[in-house]
Amino acid sequence: MSKFGVSFQKETALLKRMVENDLAESDLEEQFIRSGGPGGQHVNRTATCVYLKHLPTGMEVKMQQARSQGLNRYYARKRLCELVEAERLGEESPEAKKRDKIRKQKSRRKRRGRSATETGSD
Repeated sequence: MSKFGVSFQKETALLKRMVENDLAESDLEEQFIRSGGPGGQHVNRTATCVYLKHLPTGMEVKMQQARSQGLNRYYARKRLCELVEAERLGEESPEAKKRDKIRKQKSRRKRRGRSATETGSD
């Protein structure tokens, strides 16, 4: 049984990513707090929100994306990996590459839309 409530493949991929980014479970401080927002009485009554702090770097993550505590633990560790990668790799991080790709797509669409309106207004 998974300790995060996700598939075995996702959990092993996350643990491998944590090792690559030098994130050890012993370096993490984890707290559970009550969530707010959507989810009904369940999130108001249970401590499903996860607060994660990486002690060596001081990075903090608060995750209340899912209604279950296990999933939020998974998402918090995943987000912490993304933050560490972004700091360590800068513009070469997967998150930065994804952001640049979307920016390029939007600029192409904008140019394409602009040229179509200029020729069609005659």
